[in-house]
Amino acid sequence: EGTFRVVPEEEQELRAQLERLTTKDHGPVFGQCSQLPRHTLQKAKDELNEREETREEVVRELQELVHVQAASGQELARAVAEKVRGRDSAFFLRFIRARKFHVGRAYELLRGYVHFRLQYPELFDGLSLEAIRCTIEAGYPGVLSQRDKHGRVVMLFNIENWDGEEVTFDEILQAYCFILEKLLENEETQINGFCIIENFKGFTMQQAAGLRASDLRKMVDMLQDSFPARFKAIHFIHQPWYFTTTYNVVKPFLKSKLLQRVFVHGDDLSGFFQEIDEDILPADFGGTLPKYDGKVVAMQLFGPRAQAENTAF
Repeated sequence: EGTFRVVPEEEQELRAQLERLTTKDHGPVFGQCSQLPRHTLQKAKDELNEREETREEVVRELQELVHVQAASGQELARAVAEKVRGRDSAFFLRFIRARKFHVGRAYELLRGYVHFRLQYPELFDGLSLEAIRCTIEAGYPGVLSQRDKHGRVVMLFNIENWDGEEVTFDEILQAYCFILEKLLENEETQINGFCIIENFKGFTMQQAAGLRASDLRKMVDMLQDSFPARFKAIHFIHQPWYFTTTYNVVKPFLKSKLLQRVFVHGDDLSGFFQEIDEDILPADFGGTLPKYDGKVVAMQLFGPRAQAENTAF
């Protein structure tokens, strides 16, 4: 980022632009962000209290806090110091942005990030990339290749043909965690955040009965205070009447902030399409694009498959 002084008129212009953004005003979802759009820098300034001139100082304060807390000898504080050892300032900046440049809260988020990994080691330890790739190829979850008009990354989940024996709940969460970690390297994603679309068309009573409260809790924990990510909206579409039972299990785990960002649309998608444009959505989510293909996204995340795999002899 080049340093530029923004004069008040220009700030007003950028803010006006933020009001009328389209999906074309943002960079790619996959890979690094080569240059932050100026309207996104303005948003970081307005919403996240980001200032170019204090950025490095705030990162240093957070790094300092990590050491001070670890010196207290408290177990999680020491685990945090251990986990972040050798990480660059870009890593710390993710947490600072996610907590609006408040160092104390950024440190709490770092604790949450490390605690989540210690609490659910099955989501992180000893995983094969191949297994995660297969889950993502199957579409659990999906990721749109284009951001929404607010510059958010859109993640998709289509429950209709999900068989929990074939792809376990943990495998899905492993894939979510992998995707979040990877996509959060991108600064536009750090600033603009994520939204999730859950298509519950074809959700069976058998599926509903098979969902364990502990699994749902684990998913909510992932979405709350465990990643340096801004989860801006979760949309449920086409849910059947008994979805309420499932949602009532989840509700007590949701803090008010996330609860206010959950939208349950049913079959009337008019409000949904005001938020998410049809032209970035695949056909199986009510959009104008072809049906979602997880293999395309796996290519973006992992690169092409090695050719010689099936001829291992």
